[in-house]
Amino acid sequence: MTVTYDKYYQTENLFGEPYPELIEFLAEYPLKGKVLDLGCGQGRDAIALARLGYSVMGIDNSKVGIDQMNQISKAKDLNLVGRVGDIYSFDNFEEFDIILLDSMFHFAKKEREKEIGLVKRILSKIKNGCLVVVCIQDTGNKVQILNQAIDFEKPLNRLADKKFQYTFEDEESGHRSDTDYRMIVIEKKH
Repeated sequence: MTVTYDKYYQTENLFGEPYPELIEFLAEYPLKGKVLDLGCGQGRDAIALARLGYSVMGIDNSKVGIDQMNQISKAKDLNLVGRVGDIYSFDNFEEFDIILLDSMFHFAKKEREKEIGLVKRILSKIKNGCLVVVCIQDTGNKVQILNQAIDFEKPLNRLADKKFQYTFEDEESGHRSDTDYRMIVIEKKH
């Protein structure tokens, strides 16, 4: 099976640096526990978080992206392991202190129920005190759908709800785009 991102990830570090807002929040977070980065791609966030002292596992269906991340992890001796896998099949959320979902959700009609189901499954399985960090495009009704999925049982505590702008630049083509984003951090408390 050919994975779409295997082709894109021929360009190393395709998406550039992690969002400063994300790194700033997690750099200041006092507990440097175990992070699960679902849909980690080439490890843009996972590598940065391992450098901050977190123990990170990244899962993505792109073998090319995971191989690149694992090579960097080994070369830099980071506490980071990447695994090729389907994020929708992963189920051991209770092992982690932080679940990171960066640019994972688009809530397009075709994938909406599957993505909402993943949010609900994560929130029902994580342990007390676990953070769920979501970075999502702040376009259309994506944030509204995400918030409804988060609060499906009861309103959950938001440690952060920050708007920011992400600029993507493709040096080869000269293409540049600015996108409004939102970082929402939820803490599970019973």
